[in-house]
Amino acid sequence: MATTKAQELITCDLNCVKPVQQFCNSCQVGLCEDCINKHVKSLKFLKHDIVPFTKRTVQLVFPQCTSHSHQRCEAHCQQCDVPVCMKFVTGPHRGHDAVDMADIVARKRKNIKRETEEIESSIIPKNKSCDADAEKKISKSKAHYSGLEKEAKDKRKKWHLEVDNIFDTLESLIQSLKDQEIMILKSCQSQLRSQNSSMTQTVQENKEILKSNKVSDVNNYKSKLTEFRAIPQVPDVMSPSLKTNTVQGRELSLELGEYRATLTQTTLSLASLTDEVLYLSVKELLKEAKVIANIPTNVKELQRVACVGSDRAWINGTDKMIHCVDIHGTVQDTVTSTCKDFPNDITVNRQGELIYSDGPNRTVNIVRHGKTETLITTPQGWKPGRLCCTRSGDILVSMCSIDYSYFKIVRYQGQRVTQEIDKDEQGNPIYQGGEYSVYVTENNNGDIVASDQNADTVVVVDRTGKVRFRYDKPPGGQKAFLPGQIVTDSMGHIIVADYNNACLYILDQNGQFIKCVDNCGLNDEPVGLSVDSEGKLWVGLFVSGEVKVIQYLK
Repeated sequence: MATTKAQELITCDLNCVKPVQQFCNSCQVGLCEDCINKHVKSLKFLKHDIVPFTKRTVQLVFPQCTSHSHQRCEAHCQQCDVPVCMKFVTGPHRGHDAVDMADIVARKRKNIKRETEEIESSIIPKNKSCDADAEKKISKSKAHYSGLEKEAKDKRKKWHLEVDNIFDTLESLIQSLKDQEIMILKSCQSQLRSQNSSMTQTVQENKEILKSNKVSDVNNYKSKLTEFRAIPQVPDVMSPSLKTNTVQGRELSLELGEYRATLTQTTLSLASLTDEVLYLSVKELLKEAKVIANIPTNVKELQRVACVGSDRAWINGTDKMIHCVDIHGTVQDTVTSTCKDFPNDITVNRQGELIYSDGPNRTVNIVRHGKTETLITTPQGWKPGRLCCTRSGDILVSMCSIDYSYFKIVRYQGQRVTQEIDKDEQGNPIYQGGEYSVYVTENNNGDIVASDQNADTVVVVDRTGKVRFRYDKPPGGQKAFLPGQIVTDSMGHIIVADYNNACLYILDQNGQFIKCVDNCGLNDEPVGLSVDSEGKLWVGLFVSGEVKVIQYLK
């Protein structure tokens, strides 16, 4: 009911400026003398209790019955879950139980009041506290990485110009770690702020409901309390530090996480914990690649190869066993996997530990000190397939839906998902569904390189998941291009095995064809592919079970 501020009079509720004189207890509206008939005629099928305004009573306003025009819905049908009038015993609600609407409203008002008080007094303050914590950690992370960037630039001045690419790699790694860390924290903060906005809106809506005398407003209330109680937790991120050491005239070194670079008087190397060496001088491709070792393995239907250092590799076939062989063919170790049939893929992390995927059991496992531990369990409905351990220590898992209709690549940091790559900027699937796997590896520039066998295409996305290019038509192939295992090397080359044409294709990191390796006796279907720490290719052949070690760089 409106009031006129100047005269402090209560005016008629029917959009009228005249003073109120009467009151309809049935509809809870104030009326002037002229509007009484208008009000009664507008709702002529309902009963109206018109009394002097001073004798009004505050009561619930029940909605008009849609089946009986002269009745109001003062009860609620339990079976049909709809408001009904007192004539509900006839018609479609015959024989149904009904509850007094006033009792329902009273109970719901009590619940609304209690929930609103909890949201306002407890949950919103907790949410704001978490938001402030996220903002603080974001500022701290930004300051920390700004310091790292400045420190890296200061140290760079002390090194020779020939090591520029070391610091390019270092700054790229810092930026990548910073982007991932800030992305994680901002994602959490975004959830917190979105939830806070929703809660604030809900509190306002609830207060309006509590003020309302309309049964439908109260009766239609749906609780969001359970949703609001689940406040996202702000993760504690572990930011790496830049460590440096200088021995005048002898050695310069720096470390950031697992990245290490060393400069001495006689050698210049960039090594990881797996003894991987990335040569700073630009290495050229040999005019013709050559086989420097043929390793018989006696493995039935050889599937995968994963190099360890410069002279060993893990291999597996179509059974549970995974063997470690050296370049002379001697079996150094054997692991029995937990797989029902055989591992979907094998790889090695920067510490040299064996990791394998088990599709049917939805797990990615690691072998430590001879014992198998589960690293990752994929979500229900998704099976892990091909694997890649990145330079930053993350694990890329190519996984498919149970019906093989959908593929995606998921980045795991420990057991936490930090990135999913599945759709392009138009919302279309990046990888094609089908019965074959999607192989995955990482390039030096942070690109994620995949071999999509269902589309017969190499697909490369940048570190954010944006598609950079697709490659599907190598020159010279006599048969259709069937890309399989894919790797990258220290020069950023992309090397893909094509078992249909019994060869290897070498591309640069921008997808330009460089050369084809087809002179190394790969006719027994090259399916396993890995690069060792000295830049040699280890190629596993499906039919013969042989592993060929190929030198292709000068």
